Amino acid sequence: MSSRAFLRTSDGVAIDAVYEPGAAVYDTSGTPSAHPVFVVAHGFTGAVDRPHVRRIAAAFARHGGVVTFSFRGHGMSGGHSTVGDREVLDLTAAVAWARSHGHARVVTVGFSMGGSVVLRHAALHPRQTDAVVSVSSPARWYYRGTAPMRRLHWLVTRPEGRVVGRYGFRTRIHHRDWNPVPLSPVEAVRRIAPTPLLIVHGDADGYFPVDHPRMLAAAAGDQGELWLEAGMGHAEHAAGDELLARIGAWGVGRAG
Repeated sequence: MSSRAFLRTSDGVAIDAVYEPGAAVYDTSGTPSAHPVFVVAHGFTGAVDRPHVRRIAAAFARHGGVVTFSFRGHGMSGGHSTVGDREVLDLTAAVAWARSHGHARVVTVGFSMGGSVVLRHAALHPRQTDAVVSVSSPARWYYRGTAPMRRLHWLVTRPEGRVVGRYGFRTRIHHRDWNPVPLSPVEAVRRIAPTPLLIVHGDADGYFPVDHPRMLAAAAGDQGELWLEAGMGHAEHAAGDELLARIGAWGVGRAG
C-alpha cells in the first residue's frame, strides 16, 4: 500500500517522502522482499510532487517498489538546501524507510545534484545500498564552464539569487559556504566498489559536458558502467521512458 510520511534525518530535518509498492504488490509471497526498492534522489529545485519526479517513479514502479522524497529546502521538507552536502543525510533516512517496508534490496538512483548525492552516500555508507545509478552528475565541485552552471552559482551564492530560488523555484538555499568541503563525486566513486555502479550521461548535456562522466567512469574502473546517451540533455527532464526502463532493468539485475 502506498504511504506518505515525514522522515527525521540524523540532524533533525523533516523530509517529505512517498512509498509506492509498485511491482512488489504482485509478489506471490505476499511480501515485497523479492523485489528491489528504487530510492529516487531528484535534482536541484525538484520535489516529490513535481511531474517529472512522479513520471520517474511510475517508470521504476514497473520493476519494484519506489521511494521518492524532497531534499531539505525543497517542497514540503524542512531545512535549507546545502546543494549536495548534508543531503546525504536525507537519502540515508529515505533508504532506511525503504527497507522498513520489507525490501531486502535497495537501488539508489540520483539525477544531477541527486546523482552526486547517491555517489557520496554509497561511499560513506557502503552497506546501505545494493546498486547505485548516477544520472547527469558532476564529477567535481565548483564547475562554472557552462552558462547554466554560472547561473546556478549566482542563484546559490548571491543573496538576490537565493531570493529568486525561494520565490521563483520554491527552493530554500542555505546562506553558508561549505565548511568543510564535502567529498567530491569523483573521490566518492573510488570508494564505492564492490557495489555495482551505473553512470548515465547525455552527450548533449548543457550543464556538465562529457568529461564529467568519463572522469567518473575512469575512477570507477571495472566496477562501474558508463552509458553515454546520444542526444540526451540534462537530468530528469531529459530521461525518456526507454532509458528509464533500461535503468530499471539494470537495477533489478545488479542489486543481487
